[in-house]
Amino acid sequence: MPAFSFEKISPPVRRGPIAPIEQKQRGVIVQMLDRFVEARIRRTLKRDKPADISRDPPASK
Repeated sequence: MPAFSFEKISPPVRRGPIAPIEQKQRGVIVQMLDRFVEARIRRTLKRDKPADISRDPPASK
């Protein structure tokens, strides 16, 4: 039989609204990865459907 035991203490009750979480700016590495993924998706789609994919509408003269 143990000589002592631990009493389970419940956490304190929060009073009032929870503070809003600030959105942090995305890291430079994540932005670079997004660009690589976007380019790869465009390349894959261009290979499958050459006439459908374009980022900007064609310029009319």
